[in-house]
Amino acid sequence: MQAPDDQFHQTLDSLNQAGRQFVESLLLQWSGQSNTESATILAAMAVSIKADPARWEAMQQHYYGEQLKLWQRLAQGETTPAAEEPDRRFRAPEWHELPYFDYLRQSYLLNARWLQDMAAALPLAGQAKKRLDFFTRQIIDAAAPANFAATNPEVLKLAGESNGESLRRGMALLNEDIRKNRITMCDEEAYEIGRNIAVTPGEVVFENELMQLIQYRPQTDTVFALPLVIVPPCINKYYILDLQPDNSFVRFAVETGHTVFMVSWRNVPPELGHITWDQYIDLGVISAIRVAREICGAEQINTLGFCVGGTLLAAALAVLHAKGERPAASATLLATMLDFSDAGELSVFVDEEYVAQREAQYAGGGGVMQGRELAMTFASLRANDLIWNYVVNSYLKGRKPAAFDLLYWNSDSTNLPGAMYSYYVRNTYLENNLCVPGRLSMCGVPVDLSRLDLPVYVMASREDHIVPWRTAWQNTRLLGGKNSFVLAASGHIAGVINPASKNKRHYWTGRSAADNADVWLDAAERHPGSWWTHWTHWLGARAGARITAPQATGSATHPPLEAAPGRYVRQRDD
Repeated sequence: MQAPDDQFHQTLDSLNQAGRQFVESLLLQWSGQSNTESATILAAMAVSIKADPARWEAMQQHYYGEQLKLWQRLAQGETTPAAEEPDRRFRAPEWHELPYFDYLRQSYLLNARWLQDMAAALPLAGQAKKRLDFFTRQIIDAAAPANFAATNPEVLKLAGESNGESLRRGMALLNEDIRKNRITMCDEEAYEIGRNIAVTPGEVVFENELMQLIQYRPQTDTVFALPLVIVPPCINKYYILDLQPDNSFVRFAVETGHTVFMVSWRNVPPELGHITWDQYIDLGVISAIRVAREICGAEQINTLGFCVGGTLLAAALAVLHAKGERPAASATLLATMLDFSDAGELSVFVDEEYVAQREAQYAGGGGVMQGRELAMTFASLRANDLIWNYVVNSYLKGRKPAAFDLLYWNSDSTNLPGAMYSYYVRNTYLENNLCVPGRLSMCGVPVDLSRLDLPVYVMASREDHIVPWRTAWQNTRLLGGKNSFVLAASGHIAGVINPASKNKRHYWTGRSAADNADVWLDAAERHPGSWWTHWTHWLGARAGARITAPQATGSATHPPLEAAPGRYVRQRDD
């Protein structure tokens, strides 16, 4: 029989190894540099060392000197006062009060600076430099001593206090995530679609193999004559815009008098992997516009697209424009890229080799891009917050994640057809073809975004790491109509989902005719609260007269098929 201490250390080692292997298996789905890229980095290092050996020698000498100082401090039992610890991973007092863990913390931070200095010293530019910086950060984030049970004093303390129970709970949570093949970020049992999330009343009034169209019931006696069609991102479920009643953008739009239609994209099964980008435009966006007009008897409608939903919406409107149709009175683009010349950190994953591999993978016309792989890619952009934070708290400390509606949505990923995904990444992130007039033909006609002459409300978030706000600002120069640009505080999701009733954060407005984004911001006016209030006034001026609200959703041609939120949004891969 093993001694208790032996059992404890064996459990600790098993948990550490299993957790690390699981996370590494997830990271391998998206990370890794090509052989060509690795050779480029090594060649750049060789050139740099040869050109300036003194610089590299000084860098190494400084590093070893600082490490020696840390060893001396450890040998003398010295520690560093906590003061105001900026890094939340090391805020526990044990990281500062116990010499060994103080050494681990400081040595890690020194190693991180050393790696960053070496990356900065390499004579690389452009995409190669961006990729090197990104993957250097991934290595640094993954190597933190807080991420490992044996080198995290909080984990060891909690294990001792609980007599190993925290480790047992952690192993159970890890095993469950291995079964799911993803990292759990919230208490998923706290939510149920249609019960306490995605609950704005309405009906599905149309469906095809790709999407369902929801019409929400009016909540005012009168409504604007022009309905609003919303195109959410197809890489996620639509209910990011209809979370809970107090933070639902849909409910806000309905309560301010708009007849709202929502596209609910299907979580595509492998047999529909042949569906193309053009079909997303035709079966998805254009069909939604057509049905909304028919139900409301409206010659024109207002439109809104979020993220890649905005990209699809702009492409669809350009297709209709090329065919001589003007169904939209306005468009709202939330955190949307049309010009991908600066696509932010997501661009580090896309090069010719990657796209060619995907095209070959899906060449047979079947197969899907797994939503969980895309979700892991997005999480890697903020690995400390969206990966390692949960590894430590769940697997090492045995604490079940808290309930959080936004993270519940974030874990509810959606598959994309392989054919559509390959086309999208090649013509946007890789070759940036969409913004070039006439370079692409969609649905049988050449596409020219510059000829879209309708009013456009362009909204971006200042800390957005998926759609850089300056890139979103470029939409004001690319589109042909009169437009308004609004910049919100916070990031890609929190910047958009900022309920007006809570009066949090702030936003900026200004003249759209500035020479560049920074000139615009310098002259912009800051306003307290949510951009939602500004948007609803802008849209109300373009939504027509108020008319009596309809008594029911749908029409004789498009009768309700089922209650919202519908079947498609409930389809999961777990």
